[in-house]
Amino acid sequence: MTPGASAGGAEPPRDAETARTVEREEASRTAPVGPGERRISWRKWTFMPAFLTAALLATWLWFRGARLDSIAHQAVDHGKVWLALRQHLELTGVSTVFVLVIAIPLGIALTRPRLRRATPPAMALANLGQAVPALGLLVLLVIWLGIGARSAIVGMVVYAVLPVLANTLAGLRGIDPTLTEAARGIGMSSLGVLAKVELPLAVPLILAGVRTALVLNVGTATLATFGGGGGLGDLISAGIITQRMPVLILGSVLTVALALLVEWLASLAELLLRPRGLEVAT
Repeated sequence: MTPGASAGGAEPPRDAETARTVEREEASRTAPVGPGERRISWRKWTFMPAFLTAALLATWLWFRGARLDSIAHQAVDHGKVWLALRQHLELTGVSTVFVLVIAIPLGIALTRPRLRRATPPAMALANLGQAVPALGLLVLLVIWLGIGARSAIVGMVVYAVLPVLANTLAGLRGIDPTLTEAARGIGMSSLGVLAKVELPLAVPLILAGVRTALVLNVGTATLATFGGGGGLGDLISAGIITQRMPVLILGSVLTVALALLVEWLASLAELLLRPRGLEVAT
């Protein structure tokens, strides 16, 4: 009987080559997805659209069967629902673009050696935007800028800058310094290191911050109605003021459905825009 083998015919110990083979197989199960190997669980990613379609269809059928008086008809007829939805999308889209234009370049600048000392006051200002109640901030902006969509957009930008700025800072600061030093060692300029090394590695965290900002803006846009900015908040406030439950439910369901849809689309974009080599199977 050879050493290490049991009398019961147990498997002999693995030699070095066998051990290395097993380690490679185990590593391949958890290795990042390579180019052209984006693995998307379509059952997972198709659940939300199916759920939203069913919920909206059920709401539409219920609303058609509801008895609406002249006051309720006045709140929803003549394309007012589509107008409110379009305004809500415009408020969300425009404010998010301004958030990206402000927060991402600012986050990059604050990670550069010359401006690192400015990080604490910048983060304090960004935190102040979320510390102030959104409705109170909107009222102050209306007093300053006047009634209209401009006040609502400025308030939404102030409210949603923090997650994108914080995630940009965290993503860039979390990069292994040896990677940037190696890039400089092969002759890359500071701009080249930022564009080809730092930003691609920070993209996952930045995209997570953008997703958070989008969902925040969808919710905050409902308050635009109090500043004359329009949006689905018009339907909600009309339902509350006139005590017409169908109008209130319609506005609320559309707002929730829009938030869930935006969150789903942002999650999908986060997966698809993640640099290849950083992807994992989902």
